[in-house]
Amino acid sequence: MAAVARCFRAPRGLLLPRAGPGISVLAAAPSVLQQHRQVHHAVIPHGRSGRSSVSGIVATVFGATGFLGRYVVNRLGRIGSQVIIPYRCDQYDLMYLRPMGDLGQLLFLEWDCKDKDSIRRAVEHSNVVINLVGKEWETKNFNFEDEFVNIPTRIAQITREAGVETLIHISHLNASMKSPSKYLRSKAVGEKAVREEFPDAIILKPSEMFGREDRFLNHYANMRWFGGVPLISLGKKTVKQPVYVVDVAKAIINAVKDPNAKGKTYALAGPNRYLLYDMVEYIYAVCFRTFLPYPLPRPLYHLVARFFEINPFEPWLTRDKVDRFHTTDMTFPDLPGLEDLGIQPTSLEQKAIEVLRRHRRYRWLDAELEEAKPAKTYPV
Repeated sequence: MAAVARCFRAPRGLLLPRAGPGISVLAAAPSVLQQHRQVHHAVIPHGRSGRSSVSGIVATVFGATGFLGRYVVNRLGRIGSQVIIPYRCDQYDLMYLRPMGDLGQLLFLEWDCKDKDSIRRAVEHSNVVINLVGKEWETKNFNFEDEFVNIPTRIAQITREAGVETLIHISHLNASMKSPSKYLRSKAVGEKAVREEFPDAIILKPSEMFGREDRFLNHYANMRWFGGVPLISLGKKTVKQPVYVVDVAKAIINAVKDPNAKGKTYALAGPNRYLLYDMVEYIYAVCFRTFLPYPLPRPLYHLVARFFEINPFEPWLTRDKVDRFHTTDMTFPDLPGLEDLGIQPTSLEQKAIEVLRRHRRYRWLDAELEEAKPAKTYPV
C-alpha cells in the first residue's frame, strides 16, 4: 500500500523557528503543498470573555506606543487576543503595555520601518494588521511623507503579500490634498496609497481625539502659561468636532469583528460640533481658570511656532499644528460612522473632567462638573 503524504501548514498565530544550525530551511518554512490545514487550539476562540480567554484574533499593531495605540492594545488584550507589538522606541516606553494582556499574549518585536523583511516578520503570523504609525512633527530622520505615505504603503504591500485577512489604517477626518497642513496632505496621499495596495483595507478617519494623554485639550489648557490663549480670528471661524479616543479604539475592535467592514472608509467624529472659541472657553471653565483669548494673525502665530520648532527638545507647538488646529472639521454624510460600528459617540462634556481635572487648582479639585457651563454646540 502506497504511503499517503500529508503536508500541514503552520497555523497563523504560531511563531515558527527561524532557519539556523541544525534546522533546514524547508523545515522552518511553511509548506507550499497544503492538503489538510490543521488549526492550532491556541487560535480557536474558547473560554469565557476576558484577558484569560482566547478570541482567535492575532493582531500586529504598528504604532502601539502612541496615544491611540495604548487603548487599542488594551481593548485587544481584554478580549483575549494575541498582540504582536513592533517597536522602535526604548524598552522603558513599553512597560505600561505589558500588563494589558495575559501571560504570553503580548509579543514585542523590534523592527525597522525601512526594512521590508522586518515588517514581514511582524505580520507573517497574524490575521489582523493595524497601522497607527504617526507623529505630530517632522524630524531629521522621518518627515510626514515617510510617516504617512511610505511606511503605510510598505505595510499594506507586505500585508497583502503575506495573505493577512484584515488591514486597518488610521487616517484623519480632514485629510485632503487642498489642506494648508502638510500633515493632512500627507494623510490624504497615504490613504490613497493604502487603498491601492490593499483594496479591502478598512480606513478609519477620526477627527482630533481627546483623552487623558491627548495633545488637544491638554494643549489648550497649558496655554495659560503664555498669559492667554492665542487664536486665529479668535477661533470664531473654525468649527471642531472632537472624538473620544476610547470610541476610536472600540471602532477598531468592532471593525475587526465585522466581516462587512472590509473595503469601507469610516468617518469617526464626536456627536457635537463647536466653534473653536466656545470649545476652548469650556475647557477653561472646567479647569476653573481665567479664559483670556486674543486674536493672533496666522503669520505671527507661525513665527511663534517656529521658535518652538528650532529648540532641541520635543516641539510643543509647530506651524503645521497651528494650521491643523484651525482647520474646520469636514462632514461626510455619505460615509458610515461610529453608529454603524455599534458605538454611541461620547460627548466632550461627558469626559472632559477626566482630562482637565489635573489642570485645576487645589481648591477646585473636587468641584462638580455641573458647575461649568456647557459649551454651545452647532448642528452636525
